[in-house]
Amino acid sequence: MLKRLLITGAAGGLGRIAREHLVPMAETLRLSDVAEMAPAGAKEEIVQCDLGDRDAVFDLVSGCDGIVHFGGISVEKSFDLILNANIAGVYNLYEAARAAGMPRIIFASSNHTIGFYRQDQRLTPDMPMRPDSLYGVSKCFGEAIASMYFDKFGQETAIVRIGSCFPEPRDYRMLATWLSAADLVALIERAFSVPRLGCPIVWGVSDNDRAWWDNSSSRYLGWKAQDNAERFAAAIDARMERPPADAVDAVYQGGKFIDEPIHGSDD
Repeated sequence: MLKRLLITGAAGGLGRIAREHLVPMAETLRLSDVAEMAPAGAKEEIVQCDLGDRDAVFDLVSGCDGIVHFGGISVEKSFDLILNANIAGVYNLYEAARAAGMPRIIFASSNHTIGFYRQDQRLTPDMPMRPDSLYGVSKCFGEAIASMYFDKFGQETAIVRIGSCFPEPRDYRMLATWLSAADLVALIERAFSVPRLGCPIVWGVSDNDRAWWDNSSSRYLGWKAQDNAERFAAAIDARMERPPADAVDAVYQGGKFIDEPIHGSDD
């Protein structure tokens, strides 16, 4: 059991899953977000924090022996916002972790690091990044930071390229990218319990029949996804039409992020 597990982005969708299910992993959960959160329960601490504030992040990480980093911007936004939360914020987090004795980190990367690959391609983690958005670029930066801090300092990180983590798939693309909450929680548990973590890239995806991603390189973690999006296929067929064969969400792994405009300012 960890003494104090930090969950950043605790007000978001992934953060709420972690808050609900990771209680048995630590004596105390330290929950952080720039947004307001529900009041602290038993075994919880609430710390509101802007990841772009270096001193605040150092205070946030101090005393933690595990970090689940779900914080930051999770969709395409202006570069200014992404720069603060996803680039400066990740650097701040890794420097704070280094100062705090290098607790293991679960870093929530994204499928949007490789969004310009086609859906008829099967990917392994060592294939070149092809980000589809400024958001995707920021996650490429985060992966590079994690890799460099491991090689330079020995900081262990599980880089998890999250697919689509919702209660159930919302469209046809998510029949390939869906990650169940149960599979996510099991992956986090394994990353903190395995004797040697290293710095693997793990596809955050359930055992979907239509999945595009090969996780064989991270088998040493002992994590095997159990859920399968295919059980939702009939319901999706019933409520929506398939996208045209040439639509971006039928061609590219990044889906509609391919068409997101680039915003240079906060507007």
